[in-house]
Amino acid sequence: MFKLLAKLVLLMLACVSAAVLLQHTTLSALALSRVDPLPHTQQLLAEQRYAEANEYLGFFMEYDYVRSNPQAQALHEDIAHQRQSWRYQFEKLSEGLVLGTSDEAIGMTAAVATDFLVIGDIRDLTRQGMHYARGEEVDEVLVALSTLGLVATTAQLAGGAGTLATAGAAAPATAGATLAKSGIVALKTARRLGTLPPWLGKTLVRTAKSAKQSKSLSKLNEVFANVTTLARTRGGLRLMAKTRNADELVAMARFARTFGDHSRPLYRLGGSLAVSLSGTMGKETIKLAATFGKGGLRLLNQVGAVKFTKIASRSAKMAYKGEIFRLLARALFQLPPWLLYVLMLPGLLICIPWRWLLGHRRKHLAGRHEYPGLQD
Repeated sequence: MFKLLAKLVLLMLACVSAAVLLQHTTLSALALSRVDPLPHTQQLLAEQRYAEANEYLGFFMEYDYVRSNPQAQALHEDIAHQRQSWRYQFEKLSEGLVLGTSDEAIGMTAAVATDFLVIGDIRDLTRQGMHYARGEEVDEVLVALSTLGLVATTAQLAGGAGTLATAGAAAPATAGATLAKSGIVALKTARRLGTLPPWLGKTLVRTAKSAKQSKSLSKLNEVFANVTTLARTRGGLRLMAKTRNADELVAMARFARTFGDHSRPLYRLGGSLAVSLSGTMGKETIKLAATFGKGGLRLLNQVGAVKFTKIASRSAKMAYKGEIFRLLARALFQLPPWLLYVLMLPGLLICIPWRWLLGHRRKHLAGRHEYPGLQD
């Protein structure tokens, strides 16, 4: 009786192990759990980062599992009330005017307005000149940006005069200079925030030297376009800080164009994987996968959009059947493949007809003993 029970247990383990190996993708989906945005939102509020807290929680409020949560609803309303208060708006306006940076639209507008004027470039060059005269450290990147700003302003003025003289034929040049100015203002803001990546700073210093002689900013047109896109996206300059080269800047700008104000919370959830997927997968599918965290995005990358959507739907239905199913799926999914193969081995061994094989072997040996001259 004991031997029979042991064989049944081993056979069952083998069957379960085989099923886990065959249904590994499905189990990976069932093992996923939706991200709870409340803890991180509360952490942002404790740090008084209301704009970022609104972005993060706002992303999840598009999904029923958060939107139907009374605690999430109350928190979302509290954030909105705080951001709409006159005291908060005044503080953010002052922040933009005095510090030149802000995480709210009203402060960013005030900060950018001063930098668009040529006086901002002259002011920055004068400050850096005074640092140099005193033997203090000079910000070469800020000097380069101010130099590029003067070149862009000169091109704007010349283009404006040319447009009048040529009845609009010089308008493209004026538009290019305006784009350059927008990009330079955004880059200055990034420098103040500490979000200008080192590789881009080196590029600007190198290009400013040649632009001063040629009076042309054409080499930086693509950079300015991508930087402007990121600057117009909430949290975009912080995303720019994650780039390591020009190709990654292009990809990050594409990511920001696709997801808009959801870009920063999406990047927080999925990192560079979310950026790379934005070039191959649909917008809504990526957002759905991100609600499962980085594991959801990995699964999307592995199985594709159509299969992931089906698996995610199945996973949502499993949630209503109880957490025990999800915990079981997670436990099975975490078993390493080598262990599953080891568990299968005893079950496979007991399925082999050992008695028949041994009996056949004995008969074969007996025949050889009876007829010694018989060859195999």
